[in-house]
Amino acid sequence: MDETIIYRAKRIVTMDRNLPFATHVAVREGRILAVGGADCAEPWGGGRHDDRFAGDVLLPGFVEGHAHMMAGAMWKFPYVGYHDRVDAEGKLWKGLTRIEDVIERLREAEAKMSASGAAPEAPLYAWGFDPIFLPTERLNRTHLDAVSTTRPIAVQHSNFHLLTANSPALALAGYSRETNVEGVAKGADGEPNGELQEMAAMFPLMRRIGVDFRSLSANPEAVANFGRIAVQTGTTTMTDLHAALPDEDVAALLAATGAADYPLRIVPMLGAAMMAPNEVAPMALKLKGRSTDRLRLGGVKLVLDGSIQGFTARLRWPGHLGGQPNGIWVIAPEQARALIRDLHAAHVQMHIHTNGDEASEIAIDAVEAAIAAHPWPDHRHTLQHGQLIDRAQFRRMKALGLCANLFANHIWYFGDMHVLKSIGPDRARRMDACRDCLDIGVPMAIHSDAPVTPLAPLGTAWCAVNRLTMSGACLGPEQRIGVAEALEAITLGAAYTLKLDHEIGSIEAGKIADFAVLAEDPLEVAPEALRDVKVKGVVSAGRVFLA
Repeated sequence: MDETIIYRAKRIVTMDRNLPFATHVAVREGRILAVGGADCAEPWGGGRHDDRFAGDVLLPGFVEGHAHMMAGAMWKFPYVGYHDRVDAEGKLWKGLTRIEDVIERLREAEAKMSASGAAPEAPLYAWGFDPIFLPTERLNRTHLDAVSTTRPIAVQHSNFHLLTANSPALALAGYSRETNVEGVAKGADGEPNGELQEMAAMFPLMRRIGVDFRSLSANPEAVANFGRIAVQTGTTTMTDLHAALPDEDVAALLAATGAADYPLRIVPMLGAAMMAPNEVAPMALKLKGRSTDRLRLGGVKLVLDGSIQGFTARLRWPGHLGGQPNGIWVIAPEQARALIRDLHAAHVQMHIHTNGDEASEIAIDAVEAAIAAHPWPDHRHTLQHGQLIDRAQFRRMKALGLCANLFANHIWYFGDMHVLKSIGPDRARRMDACRDCLDIGVPMAIHSDAPVTPLAPLGTAWCAVNRLTMSGACLGPEQRIGVAEALEAITLGAAYTLKLDHEIGSIEAGKIADFAVLAEDPLEVAPEALRDVKVKGVVSAGRVFLA
């Protein structure tokens, strides 16, 4: 029998209503044996006391229900975003607030490549760009041609639904004025202007320059950094919410997550967008059979629409504030209905990307039809992002057993721009409506969508609690939730949407010993200070990892 270790903490916030707070937790074989006071393990024969956390606060390990493993790989490419960001090594990358600064950083990166001996045709890939913040014309091929007319350049927007390319990159993808592909934007002269919107338009170029989403995720550096970021943020379970998962990638993930020094449980979701519809359910079920404690497989990610701030989301009337065309269907509605029906019939849990309210409506309709045809009482299909879901849609979701994982971080990072440029103040006030979601009774998580916004569950909770924008405005104060509710959304609530709440998400006997180690009690600090609570590390399945 493994040793029993009894950890003492200043306070343990358990998220278990039967014993909300404690001072000691006993761990054996990577699981929680008992919770309570110093004598909690006595009925089990006692154990060795460990006081290393005596001055700290323990919470359940945070659960990030919508992230992408490429968050661990992006920092090897130049960052050209608007917001200040910190990489996996702790380096600060200052945000760029003028298009001239973006061009200058790209010029510096291109000069560095040339000085290092890179071939003139070797591609330059950068990421994080946010055109909605810049007052000038949108970044286009002309701007990027000023950096290089020989080297292909691709600038990924922060939402990962769009990129902007220069002339050599467009030529590499075979795009010209004759191209008739939805998402290949063109200027008044009929020529591609460099902006590529959504997967069908982006992927031909991304594959040719060697930075498609699979290559960004399925590599040892990304997996290692994913775990490093998890420890720094108190996260013990994290999704990779759109993965290709061929056999060789699964084998590598099994090896990585099975290592004793790897701190994270990964929940990859099979991405359906690039697969034949009839292959998705069989592959998901096959993958489920390969699951381990540290690698949970079997779920599927569907992407219905695009990005609100990228103007590719599908919105109901009155549409986008500037009169832009009403977005792009990544999966056409009829195809989505058929795929949702087939996956539901096969008992495959779905996580469905719906940024716009029209996309949410299509998803809700499709799930309703699937349930009518093939009853499944505990499916827990989850609408991901769901940024414009309204009260009527939440009521339908409640009736159907749907969950919501809302993109609370958008309020801080993009809230001002949503008011001014994308959807206007009326809809922005109720976007990512956590209060309505909870009041109506829809199971809820909140998320970062890293690397779109930084992985930091306490920061995500701060966004949902305060709903402050970068200008200091409170966007929709009626949709604020309490600190305890936000903490549940990043622990037990997120675990529920992944069908893991019986194993993780709270500190109670029988569950896996996953803890976030904090310097302060989030319930005791001012709500405005929630994101500033220091994370000191994690306990992951009983193993201690310090930040």
